[in-house]
Amino acid sequence: MSHEDDLDLFDADEIDESPEEKPRRTWQIWALVAVVVLLLGGGAYYGVGRVLGVGYFGDYSGDGDGDVLVHVQDGASTKAIGSMLADAGVVRSARAFVNAASGDDRIASLHPGYYVMKTAMSGRAAEARIADPASRVGNVQIQGGLQLSDLHNPDNSVKSGILSLLANASCVTLNGKQTCTQVRDLQQAAATADPAELGVPDWALPAVAKADPAHRLEGLIVAGVYDVKPGSDARELLKTVLTASAATLSAVRVPAPGGESTVALPALSKDTGLTPYQVLQVASLIEREAIASDFAKVSRVTYNRLAVGMPLQYDSTINYELDRPLIATSDADRNRAGPYNSYQNTGLPPTPISSPSQAALVAAAKPAEGTWLYFVKCDKDGNSCFANTQAEHDANVRKARDAGAF
Repeated sequence: MSHEDDLDLFDADEIDESPEEKPRRTWQIWALVAVVVLLLGGGAYYGVGRVLGVGYFGDYSGDGDGDVLVHVQDGASTKAIGSMLADAGVVRSARAFVNAASGDDRIASLHPGYYVMKTAMSGRAAEARIADPASRVGNVQIQGGLQLSDLHNPDNSVKSGILSLLANASCVTLNGKQTCTQVRDLQQAAATADPAELGVPDWALPAVAKADPAHRLEGLIVAGVYDVKPGSDARELLKTVLTASAATLSAVRVPAPGGESTVALPALSKDTGLTPYQVLQVASLIEREAIASDFAKVSRVTYNRLAVGMPLQYDSTINYELDRPLIATSDADRNRAGPYNSYQNTGLPPTPISSPSQAALVAAAKPAEGTWLYFVKCDKDGNSCFANTQAEHDANVRKARDAGAF
């Protein structure tokens, strides 16, 4: 029999089943339906587990195979880290890592940044490796007072400058192959790349454009901890730290009643009579000239000397051009002509001379009240003695020598 609306789902032979065959066929159909439901449900369960980091729990065994670089975001939860590791092929599932890391305070307080992991690791192995400080790469700590170039000490030892620290942080070995960016490449990029594209703040661009290319980025990488991606080229490395530094300069931590507030450097500089870039310059000077407890007083001496057109006479500016740490200068050093010689020139040097800390930035914008024009380190702890007159200063110098301060 045929009908126009017959769907032809079964042929005639299939329709004419015997009574004995019908129960068996019904059982086969229901079995097929059950298999399809299980497959669809399992796929959905797996997909949800991959997205949410729950449910699906596959795990590898062993310590892993090839190297892979992963990035932990700031504030990432254990679940987020597990999902990231699963996506990178480090663990088979987010749950494998989450279960292994449950209750591990090292994971809960894991530093953001880059880590060298292995592919196809068990959750337990991944937990142990990422918690190992040796796995962290690309971390750079810039201390206040550092400059771009290396410093050469009197004992012929060398203190790494910012560019050397960045070059070291750029190094990574993956599957036996090491990649590093060279200091000379960073120097070239610092001197020639578009400052705006590197992340230099708008308020600093006019001064940077006028500066000597070798020194134009000095002071714009402020003190702090930075994470750079190992294997990046010179421009990418500089852009990473300059962009992060610009963010710091847009939220300088200023002491306030009951805690602290954050203020952008341009706003912080508003009542100083100086531009934001000049405040950055002052901060870099006091960072090299004094210990933190004297920052605000040295800042006041700087403002007072600038106000009366008096040369700053800071040894730090002379040592800057000579790539030396803060040591006493000789007559020959002070008589050597140059734009950074603050004995021969009035005003601020052409650029900052070091990386300023938050404390130095605040002191540069908020100097202590006082009429001092002179200061000298007067004890072995680095404390300075301040004076209003040359005679008072000379007495402080004698006191400092007697105390063995220099």
